[in-house]
Amino acid sequence: MFNKKTVFLSACFGMLLFGITLITLGSVAPMLTSRFNLDQIASGTLFSILPFGVLTGSLLFGPFCDKYGYKYLLAFSALLIGIGFEGIAFSASFLLLKVCIFLFGLGGGAINGATNAVVADISTKDKGANLSLIGVFFGIGALGMPFILGFLENTVSTRHIVASVGFLAFLAAAVFAFITFPLPKHINGFPIRRSLSLLKDRVLIIVALFLFCQCSFEAIVNNWTTAYLIKQVGASQSMALYALSLFVVGMTVMRLLMGSVLRNLSVKAILAISFVLLLAGITLLNTSVYLRAVTGLVLVGGGLAAGFPVMLGIVATRYADLSATAFSLVLVMALFGNMLVNYLMGIAANAYGIHYLIYVALAELVLMTTLGMLVLGRHKSKTS
Repeated sequence: MFNKKTVFLSACFGMLLFGITLITLGSVAPMLTSRFNLDQIASGTLFSILPFGVLTGSLLFGPFCDKYGYKYLLAFSALLIGIGFEGIAFSASFLLLKVCIFLFGLGGGAINGATNAVVADISTKDKGANLSLIGVFFGIGALGMPFILGFLENTVSTRHIVASVGFLAFLAAAVFAFITFPLPKHINGFPIRRSLSLLKDRVLIIVALFLFCQCSFEAIVNNWTTAYLIKQVGASQSMALYALSLFVVGMTVMRLLMGSVLRNLSVKAILAISFVLLLAGITLLNTSVYLRAVTGLVLVGGGLAAGFPVMLGIVATRYADLSATAFSLVLVMALFGNMLVNYLMGIAANAYGIHYLIYVALAELVLMTTLGMLVLGRHKSKTS
């Protein structure tokens, strides 16, 4: 018999690891560029490998977990992340480095999906609130790695810091291997026909489209806000990076509130608050005043905090017998949004200017509001 608290804490450990994973490559890019004498094209190749690995891991984890359970996938994924960290730290071959980055992303994508799915499975109620709490640890990991690298910059080499974090991943693998997780849902055979029917489910499709917008919104903020603040607001690079870190803080604090003092609010109320925060944040971002822009970024972070926990909570409630597989489908769609809209934003910025970030953000908000209303309407009619 599994212990819910132990499983939840182990999932938080895994999500912390994923937060570190997702931010590490960008944080150590200068070290890799110097070690392998990379030009911009080669650097871009490395950055494209990571999301491909995350996408692959997100696609594979769901059916595996529904058929075989969570233990082996989580342990193996943490092991892959650890190998990836050590490869990034010590690879002497550029080819080996690329392989390690793919394994890094593969393990990260799988561990992200599986930790969310197992928390949803063990939560008999308040799934969205508990998914918000686990999301807090993603924010801690994402904020913690750059902080550690910066704090130890003059005393410990980046290579040895990355290698040390790799041992944290190996520790996570050992923890997952010794913990008892919920039993697999389909020990006697995976329901292929039932899983394929998910592709025709209208609510799941709308949720996937919502998360397509959610993930792409996060991507354009993460990847284009610094350039926007430098060119439109006149901020220095360090000030722009500081502002971006406050975006993550805003998201993390809001998820903490959703998992605690706001956990009894309805899904409708949480989404309404989120959309208001997003509108206020985008409005404040459309400025040439740095403090207003920073405030806007914090509000945007808070506004984007609810998307994944709320929608994944709905998915887990509706498709309890195939929750991990359903998570795989919507997370893959979300990652496609991340890559596609980020690419299109680059085209728009190059052709029309970085200020088009505001228009893209507004378009994302309109789409998310519309899709969110559709999801709530159809989900309510199904559950009432």
